[in-house]
Amino acid sequence: MKGSKALLRMLEDRGVRNVFGYPGATVIPIYDEFLESDVRHILVRHEQCAAHMADGYARASGKPGVCLATSGPGTTNLVTGIATAYADSIPMIALTGQVGTSFLGAEAFQEVDSYSLMMPVTKHNFRVLDPERLPHAIDEGWKICQMGRPGPVHIDMPVDQINSDIDSELLTKSWGVKPPAEDLSGMSDAVSLIRSAERPIMLVGGGAVNASEEVIRLAELTGMPIVTTLMSLGVVPSEHPLNLGPLGMHGRMGALDAFQSADLVLAIGTKMSDRTYNPHTMPSETCRVIQIDVDATQFGKSKLPSVNIQCDAKKGTKMLLDRLRGYRDAHSEWDGRYAKLRKLCQCDFDYDADPILPQKVMHEINRLLADRDTIVTTDVGQNQMWAMHCLDVRYPRQFITSGSFGTMGFGLPAALGAKVARPEAKVLTVVGDGGLQMVIQELATSVAEDIPVTIVLLNNGWLGMVRQWQKLFWDKRYSGTKLDADPDFVKIAESYGAWGIHVTKSSEIREALERGMKSDTTCLIDIRCDPEADITPMILQDPKVPIVMGRCPYRV
Repeated sequence: MKGSKALLRMLEDRGVRNVFGYPGATVIPIYDEFLESDVRHILVRHEQCAAHMADGYARASGKPGVCLATSGPGTTNLVTGIATAYADSIPMIALTGQVGTSFLGAEAFQEVDSYSLMMPVTKHNFRVLDPERLPHAIDEGWKICQMGRPGPVHIDMPVDQINSDIDSELLTKSWGVKPPAEDLSGMSDAVSLIRSAERPIMLVGGGAVNASEEVIRLAELTGMPIVTTLMSLGVVPSEHPLNLGPLGMHGRMGALDAFQSADLVLAIGTKMSDRTYNPHTMPSETCRVIQIDVDATQFGKSKLPSVNIQCDAKKGTKMLLDRLRGYRDAHSEWDGRYAKLRKLCQCDFDYDADPILPQKVMHEINRLLADRDTIVTTDVGQNQMWAMHCLDVRYPRQFITSGSFGTMGFGLPAALGAKVARPEAKVLTVVGDGGLQMVIQELATSVAEDIPVTIVLLNNGWLGMVRQWQKLFWDKRYSGTKLDADPDFVKIAESYGAWGIHVTKSSEIREALERGMKSDTTCLIDIRCDPEADITPMILQDPKVPIVMGRCPYRV
């Protein structure tokens, strides 16, 4: 069987029904096979967005997304999207074409050393220099990208190799992959620490996305309050009485207060990012840490005495539940304190202001999130932080955002990928006018491929997050942040065959959202927001810098 046909056959056998890509000379053999394959090719308008769509697909479905690009600039354009997935531990298969093996290293047209280029931003790399190694790369790469700590796998395919014949019997051969190591020796010590703690708290990260039920049961059994990260929104419903909300630079002050007061932190599936865990947020030196993570490289980041349990979040929390049977909550004083903190941080974001405040937009979006079949993606910047702080996310995989890499332009293509993964769901993306213009061409993909989403544009005419820093810490010396000559976004949407709504008053937001979400065509809602609105609180890494407060009445 020809290599290009074998490639698609192996993807089909693994349940792949969609590939996001952009053609070029070295991958024409694969594109020719798409005509006879059941795998749907979704033509993007920029390769970076192919990676973001595969990423959004994976986050919404829990299954690997697949993207495809040609050699040279096609491959380099994928890098940002692959790095985004790598930073957030998202399973992905990235396929790239390559010049023929006889031209490697000869500075051939559109040649780049993609193997070396992808090494820092992938979990594993393959270059197929023998056509019969292609089945091995697909089978092993498919397993590697999902097991242990997930991440993208890159497969580089010289054009002469995918044009060659492969023994078809190899397509069904299975190559073994060594399972990730486990170390459960700390379990007994962890149970003892939980039983003796007076002020325990649970820090839940994105690695717990498949352990939602177990995390909630463990919290309810122990009476342990929960603080979340940006990546774990929805693992525990926002309205759950034990959920104090997100920790981080723009998190909830109640969550920060409780976290700093704890004498035990149970960290599940979190890498303790500097945005979440830093000198301004960490507990006192007397606090102890229990860390459950599948990746041993994450241990030790707390800089506090810790018990480490190396396994996936679901297994670790199940084992704690089994060993804590009969546990009785003996920290009533702590229970009363965090309940009070939670009540203090239940702010009302129903602001009727002119110009429109972004918090009001989030208030109206919250009305839509009670439905499990509503997914929200975000771009990066103030829009992302308002969404994190204000939205009531109720279900795992309902909130999709670029966390560790903070990639502007992520929101729209990730929404398209999520919609492909969950066609029955309503998908909404919250973006700013800066990030949207990096990927606005994907409106064409949305319309041409019939992937309808709702785009909620918080349009303030600035690169808002950088402007906020310049405003608060650089004496309002605004440099490079004013988005002069912003277009009429509604007209742009209409020119692509989508449609749009201008919103200039708070009273118009709800109706616009309802119309957009009911549409069978992509709808862009252009909401003119107050450029002076800052996302607060603002908790920096440096404890010498005071916390910047906004409308929030809470004080530590």
